[in-house]
Amino acid sequence: MTLLLLGQSAVTLPRTAPPPGSPRTPRPTISKEGRFVADFEFNISKGRSVELYRRVRTGDPATSALVIVVLAAANIESDAILKDKASLADVLAGATDEATNTGYARKVLAAADLNDVLPDLANDRTDIDVPDQTWLNVQAAGGAWSKVLVCYRPATGSPDTAIVPMTSHDFSITPDGSNVVLQIDPSGFYRAV
Repeated sequence: MTLLLLGQSAVTLPRTAPPPGSPRTPRPTISKEGRFVADFEFNISKGRSVELYRRVRTGDPATSALVIVVLAAANIESDAILKDKASLADVLAGATDEATNTGYARKVLAAADLNDVLPDLANDRTDIDVPDQTWLNVQAAGGAWSKVLVCYRPATGSPDTAIVPMTSHDFSITPDGSNVVLQIDPSGFYRAV
């Protein structure tokens, strides 16, 4: 993924993908500072992310959706702790908080927003993608952002206890009143091999 905060540098965050020879282990990505940062798949979703995406795409159940959630940088728990969380409520129950900046809201992606799931038979993998996302005029009050989560919501009105976190992507920015555009890698945000 690439985050573009208008007027600032881009942060490149490729889709979650396993390194060669390691099934479903995310590969490292590079931040704007040139350091390696890790994306990960939540343990509750391992082996399920493509199927949860497919369920939304095929409307099973009809009001299921993917939800894009941004986590605040202040008090963020480590990846080792976060990856064991089984619901969005669990993610937000510890020290970790969702972003509260004016201009931020969760993004809900329904079946019409997603592509069909088509295995790449030539390369023995399946990539899944979501459209680029834009938050308008995100204010500085509320603080910096740390991560973007892609989650599965089984139905409209599902509480956070029923929302399953699928993937986490490092996403270090400080909003300044500009639009925040999240550009997803052309191959997708997740690869199953």
